[in-house]
Amino acid sequence: MERLIIKGGKQLQGEINCSGAKNSGLPILAASILIDDSVLIGNLPHLKDISTMLELLNSMGTDICFHENGDIEVDSTKIHILEARYDLVKTMRASVLVMGPLVARHGKAKISQPGGCNIGARPINFHLQGLEKMGAQIKSDNKFIYIEAKKLIPIQFEFPNVSVTGTENLMMASVFVEGKTTLKNCAKEPEVEDLANFLNSCGAKIEGAGSSVITIEGVETLKKTHWEVLFDRIEAGTYLVAGAITKGKVRINKIIPEKLKCLIISLEKMGFKIFCSKNSIEIDARQSTIKCQDFSTDPYPGFPTDMQAQLMALNCIGEGSALITEQVFENRFQHVKELRKMGANITLEKNHAVVKGVPNLVGSEVTASDLRASASLVLAGLIGKNRTKINEIHHIDRGYECIEEKLNKLGAEIIREPLA
Repeated sequence: MERLIIKGGKQLQGEINCSGAKNSGLPILAASILIDDSVLIGNLPHLKDISTMLELLNSMGTDICFHENGDIEVDSTKIHILEARYDLVKTMRASVLVMGPLVARHGKAKISQPGGCNIGARPINFHLQGLEKMGAQIKSDNKFIYIEAKKLIPIQFEFPNVSVTGTENLMMASVFVEGKTTLKNCAKEPEVEDLANFLNSCGAKIEGAGSSVITIEGVETLKKTHWEVLFDRIEAGTYLVAGAITKGKVRINKIIPEKLKCLIISLEKMGFKIFCSKNSIEIDARQSTIKCQDFSTDPYPGFPTDMQAQLMALNCIGEGSALITEQVFENRFQHVKELRKMGANITLEKNHAVVKGVPNLVGSEVTASDLRASASLVLAGLIGKNRTKINEIHHIDRGYECIEEKLNKLGAEIIREPLA
């Protein structure tokens, strides 16, 4: 076990490169099951969740080769164990993404009930409803879901609610289905589009990814490709907020600013200067007065739920008050009690949080409850008087590649120390 210790009060300045998105890398790794050859994947972040997905694929028979330049070669042509192990799936909900590819390529799958961050109910019933409509037979018990399909058929399916992993799973399940499959009310996230673009580079025929309607025309096989994973827009957003909360000047490289449009608008409304170029974005907060700003989370292109905790931390030291509404997950205010320990003035009522700005936060010993909550505590620690100690940082390592190294490069003072 380890923890982070942060000495607050350092103004961040400089530039860093953004890592690849785990939320693109995970479904792309799962999609390797569909490919009739090896695939070469670049820009995968060094994260616990990526390691877990690689371990899961390897446990099923996938060959994995790490290249010196950082690319990973994945060959899933020899998969023979069609089971997603319980000890792996329970730690990472995205493991269910192997379900669609296994059924599409091998006609069956045994999937453990999903786990991951405890941020609210995230059922996979939409995935199963779609597969059942495609002709799959599904059974389940307390630990496993059993799926079998002799032949999948094309369907028209509308998701009752927007689901990122549901969209990805059914899209992958449809790539070999003879005929045209139409998915409606799909997730529009850039990571969904990145998966579709990857599959199309292998020979799939997918149209509409990034919109609410996706169509898949079945093909017989998919060929090898070399793919660079999309940048991590949540990591980029977190470091922009780090620049804002310390009243610094920070530039993030290797990104596409357009994918951060909703966050950029919110930061500008809060009083910060934002400068965008083709592949970078810079925030200059040195002369800014932070103004509290209301916002509500929504599926993309709305304000991302994965940035709610970080922007809440920023509002904690703003002028005035902000009403924050969480509309995606019902249990995503677990960071509030920890921010209160640091002096934040936050009240909760159902899915609303009212934040009243205070002049300063104070360093404290706090505990990370989930991935994005942990990021908000790091941000608060950057400005907290004295030192902040953050426990349970395995949550941070699931989604941020070398977070203390990147922040220290910008001028922060953070150490990682083992717990006795």
